[in-house]
Amino acid sequence: MADLIYIEYNFTVKPLQPTSDILIAQLGEVGFDSFVENEEGVLAYILKDSWRGDLLSEVKILENSNFSIAYHIKEIEQQNWNAEWEKNFEQIVVNDVCTVRAPFHPKPNTKYDIVIEPKMSFGTGHHETTHMMLQYILDYDFKGKSVLDMGSGTGVLAILTAMKNASNVDAIDIDNWCYLNALENKERNGCNEINVYEGDASLLKGKKYDIIIANINRNILLADIPKYANCLSEEGILFLSGFYVEDIPIINEKCSEVGLTFKKNIEKNNWVAVKYVF
Repeated sequence: MADLIYIEYNFTVKPLQPTSDILIAQLGEVGFDSFVENEEGVLAYILKDSWRGDLLSEVKILENSNFSIAYHIKEIEQQNWNAEWEKNFEQIVVNDVCTVRAPFHPKPNTKYDIVIEPKMSFGTGHHETTHMMLQYILDYDFKGKSVLDMGSGTGVLAILTAMKNASNVDAIDIDNWCYLNALENKERNGCNEINVYEGDASLLKGKKYDIIIANINRNILLADIPKYANCLSEEGILFLSGFYVEDIPIINEKCSEVGLTFKKNIEKNNWVAVKYVF
């Protein structure tokens, strides 16, 4: 099979927020399917087969004088991407009991050993939001619980809940690459209780969960929190991340509107993960 070729756009943005969130949302609407946020802005990826020269003409934030956005582009072949992350990917250990590693790392002496190949998917555990969500999962009893991992990326969060004896886990991501990658990682870790789906919050109709985990950007969370609330069972728990400390008030307001109560948050490098309950 021929290697997939991606076009990478390296965006430098000022101010960093809310520019990055708006940019990601608008890029997603025109076909970009993977994003990496960094201290200067956003790396955005689109399959070369889906790319056209006038694509950014539909991204309206680029025309807004209130934001400063510059970019450059290059092609990335799948095999080169994989070689790059393998060269730089170091295993991580969370709370001394959970290791997230690649297949080429030696087997660790930790209670939970998660093996993933992230490829173009988000969720290696290195990003602050994923790391904090792993901390929440480690601190909570998932035995017999039904779980939703929304915006599941590599599937790493769903995998840990399965390892902690969740009875049923749904992992959903809108990105086809993430969907395929999560399927691979589910099999790699022997987590048959995980159901992987490609799609968005429209798939939640008629579903009920004891615990919902959503690590997505702020704008998507604000749009979908009412749908999460409709899917939570009585005394259900919602864990959210993917936003900054300064976003907590607006997230709290939206959760309060649908009957969810703030319980606690943890913070890492200005990113936060927040727990809400009914």
